[in-house]
Amino acid sequence: MEEIIVALFGLIIGSFLNVCIVRIPYEESLVSPGSRCVHCHEPIAWYDNIPVLSYLALLGKCRSCDGRISLRYPLVEILTAVIAVLLFREGFPARVFALYSAYSAALIVITFIDIDHKIIPDVITLPSIMIAPGIAFFVEHITMVDALLGAVAGGGVLWVIARGYELIRKQEGMGLGDVKMLAMIGAFQGWQAVPFSLLVGSMIGTVVGIGAIIARRGKLDMEIPFGPFLAAGSLLYLFGGPELLATYWKVIS
Repeated sequence: MEEIIVALFGLIIGSFLNVCIVRIPYEESLVSPGSRCVHCHEPIAWYDNIPVLSYLALLGKCRSCDGRISLRYPLVEILTAVIAVLLFREGFPARVFALYSAYSAALIVITFIDIDHKIIPDVITLPSIMIAPGIAFFVEHITMVDALLGAVAGGGVLWVIARGYELIRKQEGMGLGDVKMLAMIGAFQGWQAVPFSLLVGSMIGTVVGIGAIIARRGKLDMEIPFGPFLAAGSLLYLFGGPELLATYWKVIS
């Protein structure tokens, strides 16, 4: 029963995250006006805005104009609910569960904004970096020192890599948004999460990149956002990164 409640709560939060994903890049209010169709801009009634169920009932189309509703909307809602349930199953204390749920929600928003617009919004990363040490003091999921070291390590490591690439190749290979995102990851999960998230994110990104090149028959003229892969690495660390590292070292030793 508890997991069902958590899942329903996750679906509702996921619905709000869709609003954030659509509006944050354009610096629009998250509160007003209410939800609208992206095609005809007609207001969406509450009964057409029920997570997942309304999408299924409307067969993925707007009631007013029959315009196609992106499948991403229910996917974000389901993804948020699944992550919430998985976090609940980890058995974290309530305050830690609440923190990691909010953190995961931020990663989801960043992921889809980066996919759509190739940007990682400062309005999410910068405030998160600044408040993370204070949150660590009150929530005690990590120490304040780990939070501060994580922010410095995350931002510093990726900045050096990005700057080195730029100096060698004479072109930008990684935006500062990725640097700030890894700093945020380190600030919330500690410096230990930085190398794991970066390495795992790079591995996933490499696989996806190779697949994209094959799909495009060898064409390299494309920009692949790195934020989603950093988010994946961060979440994997959250759900057992230390254990995965311990198993890896045991296998290779």
